[in-house]
Formats: sequence, C-alpha cells, structure tokens
Amino acid sequence: MRLAHLPATGPLGRPPRGAGRTTGRRPAAALVCALATVAALATAPPAPAATGRTAAATAADEASTVEVSVNAGVGLGTIDKAAFGVNHALWDSQMNDPEVTGLLSEAGVGVMRYPGGSYGDIYHWKNHTAPGGYVAPGTTFDEFMGSVRASDSQPMIIANYGTGTPQEAADWVRYANVTREYGAKYWEIGNEIYGNGHYGGGWEADDHPDKSPREYARNVVAYAEAMKAVDPTIKIGAVLTTPGDWPDGIVGPGDSADWNHTVLSAVAGTIDFAIVHSYPGGATADEALDRTARLPGQLREVRRQIDRYAGERSSKIGIALTEVNSNVQMNSRPNGLFAADTYMTALENGVFNVDWWNVHNGPTEVGTVDGDTDFNDFGLLSSGGCVGDVCQPAVNTPFHPYFGIKSLTKLGRPGDTMVASSTDSDQVSAHAVHRADGTLSVMLINKDPLHSRTADISYAGYTPTAQAPVVHRYGRGDTDVTQVPATAGGDQVLPPYSITTITVSPHAAAASVGAPGAPKTTAVGSSTATVSWTAPAKGKAVRYEVFERLGANAQLLATSTSTSATLHNLPPGSEHTVNVLARDADGRLSRPSEPLAFATTAPRDSSCLVNYRVDSGWGNGFVATVTVTNVGDTPVNGWTLDFTWPSTGQSVQSSWNANVTGSGTRVHVTDNGANAELAPRGGSTATFGIVGANDGANPTPTTFALNGTVCRTA
Repeated sequence: MRLAHLPATGPLGRPPRGAGRTTGRRPAAALVCALATVAALATAPPAPAATGRTAAATAADEASTVEVSVNAGVGLGTIDKAAFGVNHALWDSQMNDPEVTGLLSEAGVGVMRYPGGSYGDIYHWKNHTAPGGYVAPGTTFDEFMGSVRASDSQPMIIANYGTGTPQEAADWVRYANVTREYGAKYWEIGNEIYGNGHYGGGWEADDHPDKSPREYARNVVAYAEAMKAVDPTIKIGAVLTTPGDWPDGIVGPGDSADWNHTVLSAVAGTIDFAIVHSYPGGATADEALDRTARLPGQLREVRRQIDRYAGERSSKIGIALTEVNSNVQMNSRPNGLFAADTYMTALENGVFNVDWWNVHNGPTEVGTVDGDTDFNDFGLLSSGGCVGDVCQPAVNTPFHPYFGIKSLTKLGRPGDTMVASSTDSDQVSAHAVHRADGTLSVMLINKDPLHSRTADISYAGYTPTAQAPVVHRYGRGDTDVTQVPATAGGDQVLPPYSITTITVSPHAAAASVGAPGAPKTTAVGSSTATVSWTAPAKGKAVRYEVFERLGANAQLLATSTSTSATLHNLPPGSEHTVNVLARDADGRLSRPSEPLAFATTAPRDSSCLVNYRVDSGWGNGFVATVTVTNVGDTPVNGWTLDFTWPSTGQSVQSSWNANVTGSGTRVHVTDNGANAELAPRGGSTATFGIVGANDGANPTPTTFALNGTVCRTA
C-alpha cells in the first residue's frame, strides 16, 4: 500500500537501518481535511516540459516508421473477468459515489479491492473500525458491495491478518456469502505482511509475536481452513514479495530461506493464488515506464517458484498484481501510458488480475510534467485536495492514468484472446487482442514525448479486410479516449506520448473448430516433453499443431491427429512456451489454446554435476556459491564452465576462487590453477563464488556446461 513517498533507500536498495516506509496507514492529510469540491485548474495546457527522454533522444528516435508484428497464432492467454481492477480505501468518503461507480464502469473495471492496502491489517469488519486509521462515513462493507453490484464487478477482499484472527475472517466469509449472498470469490490473507519489521522495514500492522514468513505461512493454512469450511468455493491468496524488489532474496533472522521460498514451501498445497505488488519508481514517470520491461521476468520467476513447490498443482494457482502504480509523477501523462502498458504486460505474462493503487488518495507535492500540473497523487480521480495554495481540479476529475486504463476497453474485454505482438522500437510498446467477435485490436503506446511514429503493421495468422480500421486514441489535446479517422494510406500515425488502438476485421471466415483446451505436460525429460490437451468444445479437428512462441513469431514443433504430442530435440535445462491450434477440414487454423510454459530437465547421466546456491540477497544484488563435481570415470585437469543468466538484468560484479567473465547474459568461468584438477567419481570438487547484481528478478541458471559437456544440476 502506498500513501506517500517511500523513504530513501540505503546501499543496494535496502531501506535505511531502522527506517520503515513512510506510507503508514493514513491517507494524505489533504484528503482527510479537504474533500470538498474546489475550482478546477485552468485547462489550457502550457508547452510540454522537457523530460529525461528529451536529452536521451538519438538519431534512431527520429525514424518515422516503426515496424509492428502481430501473430494471432501465438496465444498469450484469455483476459479474465477479474483482469481490470482498482483499489478502494476506507478513508475515501467518495468511494461509493454514483459518479465514481459510473466512471469505473466506463473504464471497464471488473474488480474493486477493499478495504485499502495496509488498512486490511487493522480493519475489523464487524464494527467497521480500523484502530490507528481514519474511517470515512459511507464506507461500510455493505455500502462498498452496493457499488460493486451497481458496476457489475466483483470484490477482492483483504482478510485481516495483522490484527485479526482466522475466526474473524471466517465470520466475514459467512456474512458475505451465506447471509448476504454476495458471492465474494477472492480473499487475500493480509496485505504486505513482509513489511511487519521482520526485515527491518515496518509499515504493516502485525500483532503476532513471531513475525517470520513461516509463521505467516502457518496462519495462511489456518485462515484458509476456517474460511473454506464456510464456503469451499472461495479463492485464497497468499502474499509474496516481488522478485527483484525489497525484501526479495533476504533471509531474515532465524530463517532458513527468504520470504517466498519459506511461504510457498508451506502453502503451495492450500492457496489458490499468489499476490505481488509493483511500484517500479525512478526519478521520473518516464523511467518507471521504461521499467515495465522488468515485469515479464519478475512474473516468470513467481511462476517458477510456484512450479517448484506446487508441482502438478501449479496450474491451479493464479497470480494477482493487487497493487500497482509507478510511485512517481503519478497524475502525469507518462503515468497514463504506464498504466495501460503495465496492465497488459502483466496480463500477457500470466496474471489474472491487476488493481491500480488507488481510486482517491490526495496530493503530496506540486510539479509540472508535459505541461500539466502534477500533484504526485496516487489516485485515479481527483480528491479535490490542495498543496499550499495550489488545489486540484474538482472532486472525481479523472487524471491521465484513468484514461490509460479506460483505453484498454478499446483493446479487449474479458473472454478475448491476447496474442503476440512486438515492435522494432523501444519507444513504442505493442499489445494485441483477438476479440470474441472476430476482430483484432492492436494497442500501440508511443512513449516518446517529442516524435510521432508511423506504424507499419504486419499480421500473421490473421488477414484483415481492406476496409479502413477503427482507430481510438488518447493523446495530447484529447479529453477522453476518442475515435479518430484512420490515417490515409493504411499506416497509422502515433502522436508523441499517446495510446492508439487500431481494430481490424477479418477477411475470411473463422475456422469451424474452436481452440483446444489448455495443454499440460504429462512427461518432461532432458530433451523431450509430452504434451496433452482436450479436444475443442466447438467443431471437429482433423489435426493439431503445437507451436513454440519465439517473441511475436512461432515455430512448429509437432503435429498430431490425437490430443497429445511428444516434442523432440529440446535443449536440456531450457524453458519453452507452446500453444496448440486445431485445424479444421478446410485447412483453417483455430484460435490458439492457452499457453503452456515448461522447462526440460538437466541430463541425468552426465559426467559432471553443478550445484548453484544463492547464499544471500538484498533485492538488487546477491552472493552465490557454485560447486563443480566430476562424477565421470576420467580425471579432469583444467576446466571451463559456461552458463547463461535467465534474465538480462543479471550480471557478475566480482568473484573468487575462479576467473569469471561475462558478456551480455553469457558467463565464462575458468579454474584458478589451484582447483584445476577434478578427481573422477566425485573424488574432489571445485567451489567458487560470485557477487552479482540483478535489475529485476534473480532466477537460477538452469544449464551449465563443463568443458562443453552439459551437466546435471543439484
């Protein structure tokens, strides 16, 4: 939960000793004291202010054309009914205003989270109190649920872990779903509980004497048992840290592992979803917008961790991003681009729900970004507060992030299929959705504040008609998401700092067969994997084709006339994402299945063994120990070890007991002379250490080659 700025960080991104986050559990004073409507600021925007991107502009930025690739045959998943969400908070007396409910409905919001971040760990629903915090009138659970129902959305509820009990949570489930028949499906056990002081930063209320992750995990199981005894259909979520963000990787006092590994090892058989939050920060909103590129790796690492502990049950555990905001220049236009880009990036990478922090919050400081007044207010809508003699526009006036989220209604809706897309420019993001009605929409986000682009879009697996597309835009000068004429000549112009969505219709009839069911692995080896799926619910398939995703492209791995296939010649220890498509009697391909991600194993019969262990971490850095063993029958005299970092943000900073060099994601290690000899059959080992840095997630390398031989891993 964020209510104000985070404290300055110490070395390596750790909070200063003895300091927690200044978010606390109270709203900004301006929100509590000044929620009356105030006069709107002047609406005529001044000339755009210079940004960090201005100074960084290069000759490449001047290029007028961006190549966009869309592949409708590569599926990234179906947009969930819970995909687009927001956070409400108890201090917000406008929470249930009909105007607010209407605005959120227009923006396609399908989930409302309650009772508000860290307030979830001090809120007692029976008497509607939050000791130590402010509770505004008109914010009771029933009043909140009235807005949820009025907007045809659903709640995401935080059960009080910090100062509550499993019985209190179970009673809430009974009241909500038995007494009132609200059908509340999603229940989180606490908010950011890792912020309870166990790692040094303390902003989250937690009355448990033991504040360790193992105690949290023990209680998650107890909460889940009590709550599901009342309603077994509910979904229970457990709090995880976001890979690469504090306190990820830190082993607390008395612990044997960091938060995520400790919690998941105990609750993977119980929970229905994992909860992460993202506030990438930076000096400017532009920097935060660039950091969206870290999100796929972070989410992939969450899935790896779930896979490790949940095994076959992993596919039943979802991931929810229940708080997100840039945490800087939050009412600005670039933060509006950040909102659209982050929601879709998260959804495309396996998240079923994203919730913006938050609807109303309050101003903290006044600045100017891109010619607009920025109040550094987490809210989507104005609270009408003031900083000194500078006041926000009238209460409920939407800020730029609101329109960023609303733009998503022109891209896709729940039930639509997200498909692969990419561009050749790091200044333009692309997202694509194959809609249920057969049309295909492409959202292009031009993050450059100075230069327009002309989008040259190529389609694979989909042939648009020759008629002009339908184009929607949110850019400078627009007061809402607006339909605009398609650019003459076919290619669409993308103005600076804009969100443009282009929707085309299909040239030919769709396949007569529906998408196959979600695939799963039934066997995985070091170089093969067997995949199975269910037949489409619609039509008859004459053949199935299994494609591997390669960015916005795909390669055919296997064909089958049955509902399974074995994939051959896969590299040991490698990760793959595949879709299955059905072909009908006329040769037309169906929509892609849900994606399946899996990793092959290390070879079991190798003559070498490598153990890679992270000894300590601090969010953006780590220390690892690597042990190399010769388990073959022949001595090794002089060795090299090669491996690849799974994430582009990982790197070697220093090392000992070996000569370690890196180029990009590739790492090359040679013995130091003293440890050059490796006796056969495990008679001796070579151990060396690495101090590394990680910008984002810090996944474990999966493939190591000793003198060219791929090793087993431990």
